[in-house]
Amino acid sequence: MADNAKWYVVHTYSGYEKKVAATITKAVDNRKLHDLILGVNVPTEMVTEIAPGKKTTKEQKLFPGYVLVRMVMTDESWHMVRNTRGVTGFVGPGSKPVCLTDEEVAALGVEKHEIIVNYSTGDSVRIIDGPFESFVGLVDEIALDKGRVRVVVSMFGRETPVELGLDEVEPVV
Repeated sequence: MADNAKWYVVHTYSGYEKKVAATITKAVDNRKLHDLILGVNVPTEMVTEIAPGKKTTKEQKLFPGYVLVRMVMTDESWHMVRNTRGVTGFVGPGSKPVCLTDEEVAALGVEKHEIIVNYSTGDSVRIIDGPFESFVGLVDEIALDKGRVRVVVSMFGRETPVELGLDEVEPVV
């Protein structure tokens, strides 16, 4: 059933997003609906605010009033989510929920795809995507937590560091 699961957008009262997500997660555990509801996400980002004399970093909701739920749409799962306190409904025309497309899910960064890195610092790699495609360089630094790699390429006779995604390079064999 997990293969049939899609991401849906649930509208909530503003300010209740985390509470709704926690309530849905708890209900899934209590009712043993792990095969129908596979994930609940409140998209957030870290924002740095610079005020005179101090710099603060805080978490901010990307879509206030909305929660993303990955679920297999059945009557049971629909009723469980729809009847959660704080939920006003699913996003879609009338009472018919519309799932997010794969492109929308990727753009939101909700599902992280795992990248297997088969190169290390000092290895030669070929850039396979972007404006530096087909350039060859040496790996200078790998930041797995950020999903980035710094590669030093030779352009116009100068060594130039280029910041790329982990999946934008491949080892030179």
